[in-house]
Order: sequence, then C-alpha cells, then structure tokens
Amino acid sequence: MKITVSVIKADVGGIGGHTRPSDGLIDAVKKTVEASADLLIDHYIGYCGDDVHIVMSHTRGVDNNEIHKMAWDAFMAGTKVAQEEGLYGAGQDLLKDSFSGNIKGMGPGVAEMEFEERPNEAFTVFAADKTEPGAFNYPFYRMFVDALSNTGLIINKSLARGVNINIMDVEKAQIAELSLWEDKPSIEAALMYPGRYVVSTVTTKDGEPIVASSTDRLHNIAGTYVGKDDPICVVRTQKNFPATEEVGSVFNNPHYVAGNTRGSHNMPLMPVKLNSPASINFCIPIVQALVFSMHNGKFVGPFDGFSTPDWDYIREIATKKALAMRSQGFVHPATLVPSELEYAEGYKDRMKVLETKMKPLEGNDVSGARKGNYEDPD
Repeated sequence: MKITVSVIKADVGGIGGHTRPSDGLIDAVKKTVEASADLLIDHYIGYCGDDVHIVMSHTRGVDNNEIHKMAWDAFMAGTKVAQEEGLYGAGQDLLKDSFSGNIKGMGPGVAEMEFEERPNEAFTVFAADKTEPGAFNYPFYRMFVDALSNTGLIINKSLARGVNINIMDVEKAQIAELSLWEDKPSIEAALMYPGRYVVSTVTTKDGEPIVASSTDRLHNIAGTYVGKDDPICVVRTQKNFPATEEVGSVFNNPHYVAGNTRGSHNMPLMPVKLNSPASINFCIPIVQALVFSMHNGKFVGPFDGFSTPDWDYIREIATKKALAMRSQGFVHPATLVPSELEYAEGYKDRMKVLETKMKPLEGNDVSGARKGNYEDPD
C-alpha cells in the first residue's frame, strides 16, 4: 500500500542556550502527537541538539493539512512549556502566529515522501543541527554521483542508470530538475555553493522517490537572523536504492559546513549518537542517523546509525578539524563571507564605523591601484 513518511522538525527552546530541549518540552510534543494518533500509523519523537523532530507514517499523502497542523500544535505546546521554564529561544522556529494550512514556510523543516511500500521497507532519517540545508549537498554527491564513495553506482543496475535530482535555489525560490548522467557538470556546479543551491529530492529514472530533504532558510523567511536552518532528510535504502551502509558512510569524512556558534563559521559536520545535545565547545555542527525498518507503516527502530565504535574515530577527526579551523579565530575562511553571516546586521554596524574613518589616498592613482597596475621595481 501507499505510505507517506513525514519528518517535521523545529527548534522551540533549549536549556541554557542552544543545547537540547528540556524533558518537559519533549513530553509536551509527545502528548500532543499522541492525542491525534488516529491520524497516524506510527510515529517517533526525538531531538538533535535543540531541534525536536517528529517522524510519522500515515496514508494521507504529502502536504496534508491535518498532519501539518498536528505538528504545528505539538511545537506550539512545546513552546508553551519552553516559555514557562524560561528556556532559551522559546518558539524560535515558529515564525507565524497561527497555522495557515501548510507548515512549509512557517519555520519548521519538512521532509516528506509518498511511495508504495516494499515488503522490506528500509529508510534512514538524517537530522542535523547548527548548520544549513546545503550541509547535505556533499553527502548526497558522494551517495549518487561518486563511485569512489559508493560502489553501488557501478554494480547496482538502477543506480548505474543515474537518478533525477531536483536542486533548489533557496534565494530565488526556484527549482531545477536535473538528471544523471547528462547533467553531471551542472549538478556539480550547483553543489559547489550549498548556501544557495540545495538538493531537494532524488528519484530513480522511473520516478521512485529515494530522498526528500528540507530546504527552508529561516533568515530568508523572517528577513533577519532567527537561527540556523538545521536540515533533516529521509533516504530510502536497499534493493534499487543505495545500501544503508553506503548511505551512512558518506558522512565518514567530516566536511566543512556553514553554522557553528552564531551560525557564522565554517566547521566540520560531526556524526553523533541519537538524542545528543549540541556541544558548548564552539557548538560544532552535528548530524544523527535514525535507521528504520517499516512494514504496513509500522516502524521498527530507530537503530542509532552512528553509535558503533568506528564512529568514535570519525568524531575525533571532526574534533581535530574543528579545532584547527577555529584556531584561525575570526579570519575568513574560519568565518563566513558577509552575505552569509547570520548576524549580518551587527557586522554592517561595524563596517559603517569603519567607513566613517576611511579617507581617500592623496597623491595616488587609486583607480590604477584597484586594477593592479604597477611598475616593476626591478
């Protein structure tokens, strides 16, 4: 039968800062979802850093009003507890006062797909915190384009044919439908800049959904900084899709992503265990792997994909890369370019002061200096 898997997440409050939601906040979300459990076949609720995620199975299709409203109500209930407990950033990701029919564009991140359930349906949810939607671009590239990372691209007939990849321009709210292998250079050109171009969905050549990923950028919606955009995605695995191990291993080279403290630094993405708080050691970007089996819409799991001992070594690599980058202090590329700074208004204030102190150089051809014109001193 056709099943819809919906994953919706939001940051509505953290203990002492952007660390993790309180137990009371999580309980409020759970009670709200359980009160409307007749809408669902199954569900799971957890957190990544200070983001709460709700993983749901149902038969109502994507963009369903009732499913989205239930999630909105759950996050509102969590916000109420966050306010009562004095948590930091209470309701931070809820950018509207009331639900308006679809939770997309209202702050929470959404990843959904509808498909005909296989006899042994398997999928993994990747939840990230302290980063941006484009943080998954490099792992998706390794997953579907790079045979050095995924041998399945050679020996799996379906993957060898290539996949269709939808890439969103999050600044212009446009989307491009691209196909491997003919559009490979264009896909690579877009994925170079994860701050603007973000993988939205991936399907087989036959239209079977493999990936659905959240793409909202909160500062584009709100017009000012309200927090990093902390993506979440669903990836179906096994048979005609990448193996679970191939999907997980694309996170074994902690790549640099935008995020970190104040959302304004380049730092490596560290794979962590389920329900891990954000670190107060510069708030390193983190990602979790929730591995599920599903039959008739009922979940088995999640298994904690990044819990085995080998991932401790990957975490050590990420820590060393993080410390190396942060040892450069505030100097780019440790910090993001001005257009990507989440606290851009504060930076603009500093630059306004600098501009008032700027004076033209006297007795110099400034325009020539800009062009790089000079005489060879020798």
